[in-house]
Amino acid sequence: MKLFPLAAILLLSMLLLAACKDREAEAAAQAAALAAANEQAAAEAERAFEAAVADGNWALAKAQGDLLLAKWPTTEAADRVRPRHEEARAKGDAENEARRAAALWAYQTQPVAGGRQLSAAIYAKDPLDVDGSGAKPVRLIFRDHPDWGRSSYLVLPAGDFAKACYGSCRVTVTVDDAEPRRMAANRPKTDEAIAMFIDDEKTLWRLTKDAKLLRIEFPTRDVGNRVAEFEVAGLERGKMPGWD
Repeated sequence: MKLFPLAAILLLSMLLLAACKDREAEAAAQAAALAAANEQAAAEAERAFEAAVADGNWALAKAQGDLLLAKWPTTEAADRVRPRHEEARAKGDAENEARRAAALWAYQTQPVAGGRQLSAAIYAKDPLDVDGSGAKPVRLIFRDHPDWGRSSYLVLPAGDFAKACYGSCRVTVTVDDAEPRRMAANRPKTDEAIAMFIDDEKTLWRLTKDAKLLRIEFPTRDVGNRVAEFEVAGLERGKMPGWD
């Protein structure tokens, strides 16, 4: 058995050590390049975040901040943006909620004899089973007609309101966490729509101001009382001039 000379062993050791150092240096260089690329990408996202903040576009600022903190959370840009991101998130969420609430309302202007009819309508937050046949959408409508005047009423897609309401009955109206109030209502004798007027439209309209949720409990012909919940915060009050 031959033994390697000491010099050969030392040379081999030096070569192996050099190879290890080269790999470590290469890995370090790759890590540094990746970190630099991440910092550059994060800095671009930070600039987009700052531009959105400057424009007051909080929904976009929230989105840019979300992206930056999700993809490059350990960068210097993330450290700079993080303290302001919560403000952007809160304001962005508020903007998104305001748009969602506004989109719940539908407005119509129709030419009629004597002028034009205006209306603002919204569907209940959740469909209701009003006749035992399954849940269906319920609407609340505010209407301004040149001959019939102003009115507020509920519309059912099926079934009917309680028989007593053809004369006069009462509904229970609750705004957010306020105390419930009883309000007079009546079901007109017509086949044009399954509608019931809430007599004091002025008060009902006033109750929607600064409100988030309007609940109306009403009696049905087939399944007893039901409660319709309307998310009224997005009502564009200027669409119904003269009501406030």
